[in-house]
Amino acid sequence: MSEIIFKGFPARAEVTPLPNIFFTEVLPGIENLAEAKALMQIWFLLSRRKGYPRFVSYKELINDPVLMKGFFSLPGKSGDLLGEALDLAVKQGILLHVPIEAGGQHDDAYFINYQAEKETIAKIVNGTLKIPNINIRKIEETVREQPSDIYNLYEQNIGMLTPIIAEELQEAEHKYPADWIQDAFKEAIRANVRNWKYIHSILKRWEREGKKDGKHLGDSQKERDPDRYIRGKYGHMVQR
Repeated sequence: MSEIIFKGFPARAEVTPLPNIFFTEVLPGIENLAEAKALMQIWFLLSRRKGYPRFVSYKELINDPVLMKGFFSLPGKSGDLLGEALDLAVKQGILLHVPIEAGGQHDDAYFINYQAEKETIAKIVNGTLKIPNINIRKIEETVREQPSDIYNLYEQNIGMLTPIIAEELQEAEHKYPADWIQDAFKEAIRANVRNWKYIHSILKRWEREGKKDGKHLGDSQKERDPDRYIRGKYGHMVQR
């Protein structure tokens, strides 16, 4: 906790407006402190932004000294905390996310989830609204289309495997068809939620409700070699 004591607000302090529904419906559901800090700073930045469209980029946020100072007191690396906070805000529907390429480099744009911003994003995506020096990035391309085992998908799109995650991946690979797993990874990446818990929740939903192509789990399952990963390079991480 900071030892600096706040001296109080001056008589004519500038104000950052927030919709009442933020305090009644959004704030009570935020449990992650990094997410709360990121959202407050995003609202502050956008309230002072001129022009159209109004959004903030990931690179802008990671280089924001006020926001990063607020993350120093939290456990974990600041960059990881920011990414996780933004992922949560997108998943909860507070922010809207558009993958972009600016100056030849990958970045991400974040909008407050207003109806007007949804319409703006639709115009950006369909090409009727052009933003100078910024292009939409097709994140679906980050999941390879050629057949790939679930371990490679995880390492290519999420990160380093751990023995616990490897066990969970092995169970999912035996249970779900390969095309379901590929599509679940794609859907998670589209939503910018790069974690196995979210991907697994997609697979379980399809198992309950049927996949959007009309197929149910029993229609898609095929026999699998139960030893296929025991013999592979990840054999030391999994069990029969």
